Amino acid sequence: MLYHLFVPFARDHIVFNVFRYLTFRSFMALITALVISLVIGPWIIRTLRRLQYGSDTIREDTPERHRTKQGTPSMGGLAILAALLGSTLLWVNLTNRYVWVAILGTLGCGMIGLLDDMAKLRRRKGLKARVKFGLQLLCALAVLQIVYWQPPGNWTPTLAIPFFKGWLVDLGWLWIPFAMLVIVGASNAVNLTDGLDGLAIGPIIMAAGAFGIIAYLTGNFRAADYLKILNVKGAGELTVFCGALIGAAIGFLWFNCHPAEVFMGDVGSLALGGAIGTLAVLTKAELLLPLIGGLYVVEAASVIIQVASFKLTGRRVFRMAPLHHHYELAGWAEPKIVVRFWIVSFALALLALTTLKLR
Repeated sequence: MLYHLFVPFARDHIVFNVFRYLTFRSFMALITALVISLVIGPWIIRTLRRLQYGSDTIREDTPERHRTKQGTPSMGGLAILAALLGSTLLWVNLTNRYVWVAILGTLGCGMIGLLDDMAKLRRRKGLKARVKFGLQLLCALAVLQIVYWQPPGNWTPTLAIPFFKGWLVDLGWLWIPFAMLVIVGASNAVNLTDGLDGLAIGPIIMAAGAFGIIAYLTGNFRAADYLKILNVKGAGELTVFCGALIGAAIGFLWFNCHPAEVFMGDVGSLALGGAIGTLAVLTKAELLLPLIGGLYVVEAASVIIQVASFKLTGRRVFRMAPLHHHYELAGWAEPKIVVRFWIVSFALALLALTTLKLR
């Protein structure tokens, strides 16, 4: 909104020229989202606490000591969405189609999570797994049509291979199911990770930072040519979205750090996972997502391994899945698990960025 309001004045007044710069608008989007989160956070927490009074917001498949958190309101992801979308719409170029795909993908996954959260409050059980999965597939399919059938700029349904310059695989129509898998997989992986105070939101900050750098470089022809990565014209505008995502996540962490005043709920975790999955698809970094979001991959894999092992052999590999519960039952303090997992996430995000030069 501000981009369209002030950029026309740049021809006559040089001070307005800063609104052309992605870096300026990205940092302002970060600050704006952070301020929105901190301002609306207490009000949302009070409202959710009043609406959910007497409801059980603790998952059944968690260690017994989590019962001490009973009474903590859920669905705090609404604050994340409000800050993210409000800040993005304020600072982004609204004619950019990539940004709208990211917004709609995030919002769509968030609405599915909201339906799941509301169902849990009403009858203690959320949406059936097949219903939730089907809705996620439909959401991903819908937003991907925006770039597939009417591709913006020089966009093509190709897959970039890390570590090799110029290695592009043209997926054709197969790009759609592949991209759907990336978005839905990321959304569910973040959802599985959301089990400790601050655990899921911390790596989102690091992932958003990594994708912000990737979006900026991918959208810049000179930078992309220098690094020998695929140039996606217009993708640089996603840097503003990433800035807003970082700010919204930091603001929510203020209230979600141990001991948490609010849980993000599925409305937050599914939306955040959908956001980073969509960013990976739009910036042609699908194969870097398992590295940038490595913690989420490991958490999801621990659940798959646990279920497969129990069904095939009758034995459990971990004390409890996802993996963070395994360490809880091993005696680790909750803050210790969270901080160590953050450290791993930070290292993986840095490692993913180094691949941009190693080609």
